[in-house]
Parts: sequence; C-alpha cells; structure tokens
Amino acid sequence: MKIIFKIVILIYISTANAEKIDALVIKVADGDTITILDEQKKTHKVRLQGIDAPEKKQAYGEKSKQHLAFLIYNRTVHVEYSKYDKYGRIIGKVSLKGQDICLEQIKKGMAWHYKKYQNEQSTTDSELYSSTELKARDTKIGLWNDVQLTTPWDFRKNNLSLHVK
Repeated sequence: MKIIFKIVILIYISTANAEKIDALVIKVADGDTITILDEQKKTHKVRLQGIDAPEKKQAYGEKSKQHLAFLIYNRTVHVEYSKYDKYGRIIGKVSLKGQDICLEQIKKGMAWHYKKYQNEQSTTDSELYSSTELKARDTKIGLWNDVQLTTPWDFRKNNLSLHVK
C-alpha cells in the first residue's frame, strides 16, 4: 500500500510541475533557442528540449536558425516545460498545431538529439528523437551531409569564449 501511495505522489508531483504556455514567437536566436511573448506581454527565452543545434559560428548554424524561423517565427506555439536552465531559459518541448518542432529540427538534419539530457524527456520522445536522428544521418540530410561535422557540445568546449545563446 505504501508503494502505491508513493507512486501516486510521484505521478502527481511530476504532472503538477509541468507548465504549459501558448505564446507568439518574436525571435529566433539560433536553431534551438527562441523568445516568446505571452498574453500578458511578458517575454520568455525558450531552449528547445531534447535537441542541440549548431552554434551560430558553426557550419549549418545559420541554416538551422533559418529553418526554425521558417517553421515558427511570428506564430503562436505551445510550450510544455518543467525546468529552467542555468541561464534562466525555459527548457521546453515546442509544438505548433500538434507538430513537434524540436523533432522537426532533427528530422531535417538541423539539430542533434541531445542525448546528454534524454533522461529529461519521456521515453517515447527520447526513442523517437534518437531514431529520427539515425534516419537523418542515413539519408545525409542537412548537417549530416557535412564531412567535417563537429557536434555543438564539442564546438562549445573548444571555443570557451562562447556564452549564452
């Protein structure tokens, strides 16, 4: 009985912590970071959950940003989140009319599945993002067509002067 009670409490806590917001995308900083404007005219920076896109100065950085802007700039998106990063950005799953925008960035070869943080995703999303990345790699779409490919996390590590996106 105690185990069932603990499970119920954990489920309640995890769903109670989930926040949702519908807001207008007013800025696309790069392929995995946006700024949204809510109904109260408050802005929020959002880091797309589960992905890591090339940095601005990196190959495919501008293409990744342009693709994300094409998908959602000046549109109202739905963001589900339960945490903020160390820079105060919402870490959120972004969707537009039911379409998972984070997944779309992976599908078009504009971002990696960020496996370092996959434990923060649902098992379904983690598996879907991972298999979608493999398909993009196999078809050499987007950044997967680059023979000198460097991951964003290695690029950041080798360019310590990089700051918040």
